[in-house]
Amino acid sequence: MAEASNRQTPVWVLHLAANGGLGYAPAASGTVGTLAGIPAFWLLSHLGGLTFTLVWLLLLVVACLASDAAGRHYGQADDGRIVIDELIGYLVTVALLPFSWTAALLGFVFFRLFDIAKLPPASWYDREMKNGVGVVLDDVAAGLYAALALRFCLLLFG
Repeated sequence: MAEASNRQTPVWVLHLAANGGLGYAPAASGTVGTLAGIPAFWLLSHLGGLTFTLVWLLLLVVACLASDAAGRHYGQADDGRIVIDELIGYLVTVALLPFSWTAALLGFVFFRLFDIAKLPPASWYDREMKNGVGVVLDDVAAGLYAALALRFCLLLFG
């Protein structure tokens, strides 16, 4: 368990780490936090590949910093209220796909399954990197597995 920070973390940073407050859901905060990915997917799907990638990289950095600050604030690196990492992982799942409800919902299901399963290297990040980077990278890894599964299903079933 990480040590709690001695300084006051700004409320807006905690709110950002909670993905706009979705992390404060009383149950299944990771699943609720992933829901923000669907409108983000719709918005980002209108961007070109390079712009999508640059926006995603910026969000990745912000997520790592906010997750790290919130983890220190709460005294636990991967506190259940920190769900901005779910947004990042879900966006990996649907990256560069055109928006469709099929892709959005299947991506949601696949991401949640792989996020819960914690296949390597996600399990390593989760177990060994007790900081904001580890919190986010385990979801990036889950997003990569989910992206493969999603694309396979879309290829097979259109």
